[in-house]
Amino acid sequence: MRTTIELPDSLRARLLHLAASRGEKGFSNLVREAVEAYLSGLGSKDEGRRRAAEVLGTLPDVEADHLEESVRRLRERWR
Repeated sequence: MRTTIELPDSLRARLLHLAASRGEKGFSNLVREAVEAYLSGLGSKDEGRRRAAEVLGTLPDVEADHLEESVRRLRERWR
């Protein structure tokens, strides 16, 4: 499918240069690859957030107390 996107001249020039270095005449493949990578990255971020949320509150009390004390001491020295 064809679509129109607006790019600054400097970005278009960089894309054309990169495409030429890959032996391609235009930069459509580069844009497609970039969009695919961006969209897959969004899924990875969502998965990372989901996994991080699963471990919330799993720090044992002793370790939590130690961490809290360490942070308190660091904050006192920061000022």
